[in-house]
Amino acid sequence: MPSASSDRATDAAERVRRVAVELAALSQDGATFAQDRYDQVRYAQANRLAAELFAVLTDRPADDLHLELGRDSGYATPKVDVRGVLFDDDERVLLMQERSDGMWCPPGGWADPLDTPRTAVLREVREESGYEAEVVKLFACWERDVQGHTPPLPVAVFKLFFLCRATGDVRPAQELETLDVGWFPLDALPPLSPGRVTERQLRRALDHHRDPALPVDLD
Repeated sequence: MPSASSDRATDAAERVRRVAVELAALSQDGATFAQDRYDQVRYAQANRLAAELFAVLTDRPADDLHLELGRDSGYATPKVDVRGVLFDDDERVLLMQERSDGMWCPPGGWADPLDTPRTAVLREVREESGYEAEVVKLFACWERDVQGHTPPLPVAVFKLFFLCRATGDVRPAQELETLDVGWFPLDALPPLSPGRVTERQLRRALDHHRDPALPVDLD
């Protein structure tokens, strides 16, 4: 059972994370609209402070985080992650093994600027698993931090989960990101990539697979 001190530490880390996310967004918005060059310098300093806070939380180098935060410009908005969940006739779920951490998740990733939600998830399924597919339904729009994904990211993320169905030829998955691909029963899952998917989310996907009329899950 977690101790009171560990609970307080977790709460404190979450408060720091939320402050860092808001500070990063504020600095990006300020840099976008500020006209005075001194204000521009101050917002750049605020961005650096946000990176320092994330470095404390994640043990990642502050310089790397500062570069990551600096890639976005314009008004700060959440990033969009898409995931395609496929089940076979035995209710096994399709998972791919990520090269980055060696763990498993449904095919997916960041939506590209010229993608629609549908084309984004179908592209990810095709590239990462080799399967041609069609979208059955959007079954969940979740917020990454509300869902408890780790490690924390310096930006807010909306996670769009789509129930998909395999329709065509199977091609070799692109090896840049994928180590392996397989179908797994939910009671015998491999180690899941915690920043990408949770077992609870996969079980919720199975609920929608069994009853497509269920309403969309929404944080």
